[in-house]
This record gives sequence, C-alpha cells and structure tokens, in this order.
Amino acid sequence: MSDSTADQKADIPIEATDPEQSRQIIEDFLQKKQAELDALPEDAPPLHRAELQLEIAQAMVGIGREDEAWELARAAFDTFLQNEKWQQAVECCDVLYQTNQPASLAALGMGVWLAVTYPIEPSLTVNMLSYIVDETPPKADGAAVAAVTAHYIADIRTEGKEHESLTFLTKEMVARVAEGHSDVKDQDSLNAWMERLQLRDPDSFLPKLALVIGAIVPADQWWFDRDELRDKLPD
Repeated sequence: MSDSTADQKADIPIEATDPEQSRQIIEDFLQKKQAELDALPEDAPPLHRAELQLEIAQAMVGIGREDEAWELARAAFDTFLQNEKWQQAVECCDVLYQTNQPASLAALGMGVWLAVTYPIEPSLTVNMLSYIVDETPPKADGAAVAAVTAHYIADIRTEGKEHESLTFLTKEMVARVAEGHSDVKDQDSLNAWMERLQLRDPDSFLPKLALVIGAIVPADQWWFDRDELRDKLPD
C-alpha cells in the first residue's frame, strides 16, 4: 500500500470486539471510501482509483459482500499490474481469494506467482503461501513445497527482528506440514523428510512450486503473460 493508504487505514479502530460495532465501523468506512471513489473525476490518476477500489474491496470482504469485492479488486488488480505495482497487485489477489468466487483459487495461484517472483513485503508472500498449505491435502507434496518456499522467502528477504519473528512462524509452518505429511515429530526425521522431498535447494523446490501453481491456475486463465514479466526482471 502507498503511505497515504496506510495512513487512512490506521484511522480505522479495527480492534472493536463487539460484532455489531465492528460491522458498523466497516460500514462507515465503506460509505466514506465509496463517496471518495464516486467523487473522482474521469481523469483521476488510475492508481488513486485502484487504491480506493482495493480498500473498499478489503472492507467488503469483512462484512460478507464478496461479489462486490471481487469486481472492485479485479479491476484494481489490472491497474496495479499495468503500473508494475506488485505489492498492491498481490493484495488484490489476497482479497480475490477470500471472496470465494469460482476463480478465487486461480487468483491465489497468480498472487503467489507474483509474490515469489517480486520482492514484495515478505509477510504477505508468506501469507499467500500459507493459503496454498491450507488448500492442499496434508499428504500431498504441494503443502510441503509451499511451506518450505515460505521459509526460504522469510529467510532471504528479512533482517533483524523481522527475520527472527517471520522465520519462527515459517519454521512452525514447515514442522506442522511435515507432521501432517509424514508424521514427522523430531529434528532428525525432519531433516530426512526434507532430503527425501528435495526441499533443501531452491533450484529443486521452486520448480516444484511452479508445478503446484500450474495445477491451481488453468493455462487459459492467466490474467498476465508470465514470460513477458520474466523478461522484465533484472538479470
């Protein structure tokens, strides 16, 4: 999110514990943001429009307005993608996945592809990969690949206290997946499990993640050209 969007979100007292109070807070926020969106002139900067659409969609998911949230987040995604705003594009995919629409799983796969390919906020990348873990049967290798990738991303993209806290979470994720996958309960068994599934080397497990994503996103349902985006990556 842009700094301005983050500042706006910080004004929302989301810690309210009463369900009715929480819903009212979200409704008030939606009314405010919808008015801002409606007031935008036709020549308003596309990114500003997309940021409002994303904020509104995120709030709509919180009160069960999934169909409307999908439409807004989907439109915002295209704008962010065109402007190479990868963080916001993945945030859109996060919302789209949560809307439980027919293409929500495909949106998750595309969001994971972007989140791993581009150096966005590591916590968001880990969160997206955790969805794949949740969606994958415990005995399937896909959950293991997603969990190990999450730990890899947390390790290489963070430093200091963020590294300590995020890698702690991803280690727990890997351990939980290993236990569900192969009843792994100790470090020696975990090491053997990782060797057996070839989860030590990113040159081995990242191609496997690509296969997992390929199974989630049908070949004819991608919203962007992966080869074109790869060609833009720095050497």
